[in-house]
Amino acid sequence: MSKRIVFIVPVVALLFSACSPAARAPESESPGVGVAPMEPAERETIAEDSGAGAGFSAALPEVNRLVIKNANLTLVVDDPSKSMDAISRLAEELGGFVVTANLAQTQLESGLEVPHATITIRVPAEKLDQALERIQAESDQLPLNKTLDSQDVTREYTDLQSRLRNLEDAEEQLRDIMDQAVRTEDVLNVYNRLVEVREQIEVIKGQIQYYEQSAALSAISVDLMANEAVQPLTIGGWQPVGVAKDAVQALINSLKVIANIAIWLVIFVLPVLAVLFVIFILPLVWLMRTMRRRRGLRKASTPPAPPAATAG
Repeated sequence: MSKRIVFIVPVVALLFSACSPAARAPESESPGVGVAPMEPAERETIAEDSGAGAGFSAALPEVNRLVIKNANLTLVVDDPSKSMDAISRLAEELGGFVVTANLAQTQLESGLEVPHATITIRVPAEKLDQALERIQAESDQLPLNKTLDSQDVTREYTDLQSRLRNLEDAEEQLRDIMDQAVRTEDVLNVYNRLVEVREQIEVIKGQIQYYEQSAALSAISVDLMANEAVQPLTIGGWQPVGVAKDAVQALINSLKVIANIAIWLVIFVLPVLAVLFVIFILPLVWLMRTMRRRRGLRKASTPPAPPAATAG
């Protein structure tokens, strides 16, 4: 019994080192990637036949790629609110769901307030093209922006699966060692290692689940703008273009600046000047008048000099 206990701690340390993130299984162990070793006779046959190499490569099992696909759209629609509701219903119809949806009022340079909506949905990846086609049908114009993004995470996904298998094997062996341990100290040591391994397993399972869900459900982010937001400036049915449009807009901006300056003058500058006048200017004026008054009194109290005597 004592010899068995002596070997428990080294075995636990060896298992834990094998469970570390650096200890990863080679990619050839991943399912669907490994190739069984050929016999010598098979290698000779392939070397003699020039066309056999291509046939052997074609016989290799294809790796199931794990690709995350997302899309972004910017559309001009008549009613952003109605289009947002239609896209929400589309997501549910295709077996997806709404991630976020927002409707707000935005103010244009002309002062007009128009609705603006943004919505993000997730739909099954195999129905991404169908969803994009139906969403673009909400607008009678071409998208202002359309972006498709694909990210191949096959390598990361396969690596996580290999690490997960190693950790689960180590967990099973640690449980066997803990069942055989007798001393309380050994049991606690193995238990702590087991808890650490279990935490790593849960983290990796979460990452694997994230990749699987992201690849299974594609995200579509749609920016819905009202027609008024992209219409040219209109004044009495006349649409100025080129320099005329810029001149009208510059005039409006200038009037806004003048109005802002007037507001600042009335609300801020004039009260500040009034306070400064009361604090500094009035005392200074009073002081100068006082000094002049005293100087005048002093001159009035001084008797005039007698006239000089003239020779008789």
